[in-house]
Amino acid sequence: MDCLFVERELKSANTQGVSGKVKERMEAAAKESDGGARLMLLFPEGTTTNGQYLLPFKSGAFLAGAPVQPVLIQYGKGRVSPAWESIDIKWHLFLMMCSTHSVTAYELPVYIPSDEEKNDAMLYAQNVRQYMLSFPDCVALKPSDSKLPDKRAYHAQARRRGLVAKTSGSSAEKANKKQQ
Repeated sequence: MDCLFVERELKSANTQGVSGKVKERMEAAAKESDGGARLMLLFPEGTTTNGQYLLPFKSGAFLAGAPVQPVLIQYGKGRVSPAWESIDIKWHLFLMMCSTHSVTAYELPVYIPSDEEKNDAMLYAQNVRQYMLSFPDCVALKPSDSKLPDKRAYHAQARRRGLVAKTSGSSAEKANKKQQ
């Protein structure tokens, strides 16, 4: 599948970041004239939500300045959200397998960046996010300014209060311990 795995906590000066790898792959795909290049599926928020909000986008998916195909994903109402990450992965998988789920993907028109957006990945990211928010007939999402550190702070507070079971040594948990 040729996946790019993200280890946010393992950044060092001698390794190429995920953004660089994404840009490289997208530039290579844009050069393929026959359309035979491998497409990339990216989640530019860098984390999950409860399905009611669209978080700010990271710039990495937009560094190449290539057109993007936005897709809105909506999970059906159920007892277990596929986006939950506040519980242990084994328990989450068990609950997912014991429940019925539905998902709807809304493929929006391709967004072609302006010259200004091609030169400013953050502007491009912000404009694509606004573009996606302008399709309320698909999924009525609200904008949120929350970011991954806010989510980690929430998880840490929930764990301290005993509201969430501790996970078994995830990299996010290790990073939270370093920050505290």
